[in-house]
Amino acid sequence: MYTAKIFGNRVKYIRTRLNVSQKELSDRIDMDDGSLRRIEAGRTNPTLSTICYISLAFAFQFTSSFFRVIN
Repeated sequence: MYTAKIFGNRVKYIRTRLNVSQKELSDRIDMDDGSLRRIEAGRTNPTLSTICYISLAFAFQFTSSFFRVIN
């Protein structure tokens, strides 16, 4: 599975577990809804800054919450 798809699945999983809508998350990280949908679908590679913003929006540490799945 591609890294973008794994990351997108992880973002969607965490977002839904925290009962956060795509709109709410995109507002928190100052991103349009469509871009977040593409990230969650694995259709785009987010920039490092976007990954950090998403991590901060969930109040998770970048390395422990997202890339644990990839290892």
